[in-house]
Amino acid sequence: MKKLLQKLSLSGVVFAASPTIGLKPTGAWGPLANLTIGSIISGAIVLVLIVASLVFFFMLVIGGIRWMTAGGDKEKAAGARGQLTSALIGLVIVFVAWAIIQLINTLFGIDIFNLTVPSLVP
Repeated sequence: MKKLLQKLSLSGVVFAASPTIGLKPTGAWGPLANLTIGSIISGAIVLVLIVASLVFFFMLVIGGIRWMTAGGDKEKAAGARGQLTSALIGLVIVFVAWAIIQLINTLFGIDIFNLTVPSLVP
């Protein structure tokens, strides 16, 4: 197990040290030749924020529908209210994370959405 972890950490260092992944696609896939680790991380952060926002938005809509269709049943209304509360809290957390990323960009000049990872190779 220890040797496996050493090999994985060594391969991670080698992967992180390379400025590009080294793909040489052609045609419509040509822009993938400039794929970097920083762009992958930036893309993943943007994707997570978008997916989380969509999930919490749809949870909010479904909670609203559940509340409207509760028909006076206090237990169903309480469950729908709990879902609405959870969805709103989740949506606020996503937007606060986005605001923190923007604040880091403004204060420190680190644009996480266009991240560049320094290379170990001169």
